[in-house]
Amino acid sequence: MPDAPAVETPVAPGVERFAADVARDLALVPKRLQPKYLYDDLGSSLFAAICRLPWYRITRAETDLLRQRRAAIAAASGERVRVVELGCGTGEKLQVLTDGFVQCGNHAEVHLVDVSRLALEQARRTLASARLPVVCHQAPYEEGVVEATRARMPGQAVLVLFLGSNIGNFDPPAAIDLLQSIRAPLEPRDRLLLGVDLVKAARDLQLAYDDPLGVTAAFNRNLLVRMNRELDADFDVSAFEHIARWNPPESRVEMHLASTRRQTVRIPVAGITATFFTGETIWTESSYKYESGQIEAMAGLAGFVTRDLWIDEEARFALAMLDAS
Repeated sequence: MPDAPAVETPVAPGVERFAADVARDLALVPKRLQPKYLYDDLGSSLFAAICRLPWYRITRAETDLLRQRRAAIAAASGERVRVVELGCGTGEKLQVLTDGFVQCGNHAEVHLVDVSRLALEQARRTLASARLPVVCHQAPYEEGVVEATRARMPGQAVLVLFLGSNIGNFDPPAAIDLLQSIRAPLEPRDRLLLGVDLVKAARDLQLAYDDPLGVTAAFNRNLLVRMNRELDADFDVSAFEHIARWNPPESRVEMHLASTRRQTVRIPVAGITATFFTGETIWTESSYKYESGQIEAMAGLAGFVTRDLWIDEEARFALAMLDAS
């Protein structure tokens, strides 16, 4: 009797894109992986833990600025406002803002955009006490902002939040491109609230991205775990170490995974085999740091006008309110 014909196991569209990106980026020199893939459910949970570490000051500084300025933000947003947060995380910072909207009597609705299903669920739970309408969009930033700004009510303004210095994950040209894609579906009365980490002492940056507890290292190495699970790869996670380095000329912190030995890794769903020599790295994330003047220049190139710029000088963190021009 002849063998039954082989049946291929279908690959989900999200996994198919992940596989294609991995195949392309691991062929580069140096090898790379896109930082958005750090944020699966476990990665999102690990990042939430990073935000609570004493060495990672971005979250606390930004939350303090939001608390101090929430009344001004609510007043500037208009009586009817759709709040769209890109990369919502746990929703705790957004809760600070929505409390301000409730106190000011704004009629607000919330749209959450994140690639992580777990982050969307957590943020929805966090915001439940505000009793505002919440819509979730599991999508990348560029797609999510278009979905979240569609079919608005008459007279309703949009306030987009891009917090946590997530803009720092993009090199300057890509950051401007992203801001332009955020600007595209907005109308002149709409605004963007942008969180930006500023240049600070090298030692502070090193501790923030290579903490003594090893939480950031686990967050970085989880990307290998994700490829093993979703792409049927055979990475030996223990054979890669986390490296974070400050690159002053480029004004960025770089995160890498360095191979501790010569090894070959198979990634069947991506259709590739990757060979690593001892010390070779996979560049997984960049975190660019800015001077305050660069924020206004970048915003202007993307079609925004800086309305307000609030800075925590001790933590070296900025919150910029930008008008769609």
